[in-house]
Amino acid sequence: MQVPFSVEARSVSLQEARSLYFGRGELPEALLDQNVLRSWERCRQAGLDPARIECGEPNVRVVAEARERNRTLMSHAQPVLEHLFEQIRNSHSMVILADARGMVLQSYGDADFLSRADQVSLHPGASWHEFERGTNAIGTALAERGAVNVFGSEHFFEGNAFLTCSASPIQDAQGRLMGVLDISSDFRAFQRHSLGLVKMSSRIIEKRLFESEFAHQGLLSFHTRPDHVGSLCEALLAISADGDLVGADQAALELLGLRREDLPRRHYSMLFDVPLGTLIDRARRDPSSLIAISGRNGERFYARLRGNFASMPTGSSSLVDTKGERVTRPAKAEPVMTPAMAHASMTLKSLSTGDERLQAAIDKGTRILGRDIPILIQGESGAGKEMFAKAFHNSGPRALGPFVALNCAAIPETLIESELFGYSGGAFTGARKEGAIGKIQQAHGGTLFLDEVGDMPLSLQARLLRVLQERCVTPLGTNKSIPVDITLVCATHRRLKEEVARGGFREDLYYRLNGLCINLPSLRERSDIDRLIDKLLREEAGPDRKVEVSHKVMQAFLSYRWPGNIRQLNNVIRVAIALLDDDEDVIETWHLPDDVFEEIGEITPAACTASAMMRPGSAPIMTDARNAAPAASAAATNFGRLEEIERDMIQRTLEAENGNISSAARRLGISRNTLYRKLGRF
Repeated sequence: MQVPFSVEARSVSLQEARSLYFGRGELPEALLDQNVLRSWERCRQAGLDPARIECGEPNVRVVAEARERNRTLMSHAQPVLEHLFEQIRNSHSMVILADARGMVLQSYGDADFLSRADQVSLHPGASWHEFERGTNAIGTALAERGAVNVFGSEHFFEGNAFLTCSASPIQDAQGRLMGVLDISSDFRAFQRHSLGLVKMSSRIIEKRLFESEFAHQGLLSFHTRPDHVGSLCEALLAISADGDLVGADQAALELLGLRREDLPRRHYSMLFDVPLGTLIDRARRDPSSLIAISGRNGERFYARLRGNFASMPTGSSSLVDTKGERVTRPAKAEPVMTPAMAHASMTLKSLSTGDERLQAAIDKGTRILGRDIPILIQGESGAGKEMFAKAFHNSGPRALGPFVALNCAAIPETLIESELFGYSGGAFTGARKEGAIGKIQQAHGGTLFLDEVGDMPLSLQARLLRVLQERCVTPLGTNKSIPVDITLVCATHRRLKEEVARGGFREDLYYRLNGLCINLPSLRERSDIDRLIDKLLREEAGPDRKVEVSHKVMQAFLSYRWPGNIRQLNNVIRVAIALLDDDEDVIETWHLPDDVFEEIGEITPAACTASAMMRPGSAPIMTDARNAAPAASAAATNFGRLEEIERDMIQRTLEAENGNISSAARRLGISRNTLYRKLGRF
């Protein structure tokens, strides 16, 4: 067989490199790839002998144990491994899957080469870790955490010099090494495309692992090039129902300039300009279409969302035309919880704003982090129970696990059981044929948050108690029990002790849930409202805009009773910021929603005309185009009707302000919403 010149020349240069390194102790940097040179140095420091010869018979028991230990990797890699071998069949080669320790789990190869590979124990059950087999593609790929070629005499052990190997590591969805994929052959049959094949195949396995790990989340595929979305080059983000980033593959981290440890502190809205609801709407209408989105640093991406949208909010604030361009439209109402408050950067420490009762609750929660103690959070509706639960989850060792929430009062009684426990295919009429995983199973490895648990039907309370005692869940329509590992956090606005006495809640379940009882104060009872307002202003306005409330509004906020608690305060601030003009950065009373504006006493039927006649700090209203108060008095004389007075006053004020709604509303001392409503009535 005629040996290609390039292979022969490379073999000669490697012999020179070995002579320099092993004979003279010099570093042949010009003759060796840096990956190989670093590996040689590690092997020498470990005291390995390059003349050592390794051989041995496979241990069936060891192989079986290793395969069982790596069952997830095996299940996703097996089809890829078989397909890869079909691509290289009859090339005197073999394909190998090894685990994160370098142990060979599976191999396929041509018979003539397998017999030679057996001579150096290149078979299942053998470890090819660098410190056991010297420089080799499997062990060196693990050590370098990257794809490598090891050709002929680049192998540290002389007995392995007949091999040429190309290997690429495999990472799981969390970026941890799971194993290595390798193509090995006789060095004289070296193929330049082998490294590309293993890199592509390992990427397929990683993608399968990622999609399996986050099968119950939304998966965002994106890239700077539209033709790369849907290919192996695409980047993948896993997004929870509330927009938290729960996973990212390496391509996504690189495109977004993130580190993996940054993920718990990031929310979808911090990365892209198109609202998540827009992507969800688009995916439901046309799952295969792409949408153009921009990153926060101006990068342009093309994206497609797929996966579980059942619990995700909808409501787009943009449409996409046939060219994939975004067209703005009026935004629909969004949940009152801001993304900044909902995403994973929220921790118990971040909730602290100075109130003593809240701080006591935070201190209690902090002390039991990582302990198997359930929490029962009590407080009025809107007091921040789910916010506290999410912060507790993000502060503990389960922060990277799922946070799964279920509102027991928001789901019909007939559906709570299937939502909580899941069901098998065909379990009941109308069920999906493939079945569904319940909230308890979805929360495996993380936190299950049951909101308004006091509203759970008695019939389900017994089943929930059994799950908590046995740590297993049995979906509807099956007798199979599935082990679950969850931390349980419950919340209710009811007094469960009273419900137990009344017979509306099981006493044994109450004591099971009530490991630590935390009572959250209502907003009107808190001493830190001003600091909480400042915090919400920063989160809502964003880092590039400084917004504050006037002294008058702050005093009104401090004296207001806030029946909707934090949820209402947050909504009021969102509306007020939205009503600010571009040149405004101070929230005044006329920026508040009408209901709050009226409740805090800024508008009464008797005061309406007076507030229009003189806005605090403004000049008197004159009869010419600059003011309207005397004209209003004349209207009162001529018509004698309050509605006509009001209409004439508004018309003249608008004329004086050249039709500017915002300026007219400020001059009249009413909100823009109120002015729009009055204009519509007229």
